[in-house]
Amino acid sequence: MDDNFLDKGSAMHRILAILEQVAGTERPVSPTDINEKLKLPKATIHRLCSTLEDELFLQREIDGKRYLPGTRLRKIALGVMSNEYFRAQRKAVLMRLSEDIGETCNISIPDGNQMRYLDRAESHWPLRLQLPVGTKVPLHCTSSGKLFLSLLSREQLSSLLDNLNLEQKTANTLTTKAALVKALAKIRKDQVGTDNQEFVEGMICVAVPIFDRRERFFATLSIHAPTTRMSLEELSQHIPLLQKASQNLTLIIDPGDN
Repeated sequence: MDDNFLDKGSAMHRILAILEQVAGTERPVSPTDINEKLKLPKATIHRLCSTLEDELFLQREIDGKRYLPGTRLRKIALGVMSNEYFRAQRKAVLMRLSEDIGETCNISIPDGNQMRYLDRAESHWPLRLQLPVGTKVPLHCTSSGKLFLSLLSREQLSSLLDNLNLEQKTANTLTTKAALVKALAKIRKDQVGTDNQEFVEGMICVAVPIFDRRERFFATLSIHAPTTRMSLEELSQHIPLLQKASQNLTLIIDPGDN
């Protein structure tokens, strides 16, 4: 953050600086955390955070002490990422990946207690899963959702799972917290999410994370296929291609200062 920006001192600049701090931090933050660089009076930072909470730009973590991006801030972020200028570059990477593997691939981002499809490149096969851009899917039974869960801190994961409906979608869906936590441990180690017919019967999927230049999780890149065309093991052979595409997407999402 530019120190000259903070020196301008108006309420608008202070509010924008707070939103920048919250948006640029991986986990929920307290007003004290937010204020480490802003150096505002304690009463001022609490008042501004409270105002932003009232206006739905911030929301409190379940502990009531820390803040997360609120619904309006998340909508702004989603709107920026959906802008055609940025989307065209992402779509080019997705199309190339889909053509190389011959299956549908997606970029998904966390959205509340679900994952939302941000971009999608369809395969040319007549048999494919129809999930258009904007569709929300569960966390506990999709490769992208499980990958996101695996990257949460232990505290965040426990809090989320306590309030997550582990609805059974297929015979393979993990519907107990213990079983899901065990699966997430392996996913966290491998940095690869898997869906072995857990969301839709007859459909498999693998996902890898997309990070920014500071190695903060941003989104997932996944590819899925029907079991009539390949097994999960065969689909997993394409993980290196997904990881290379993920690195290219990092350069698009976070091009740096140049």
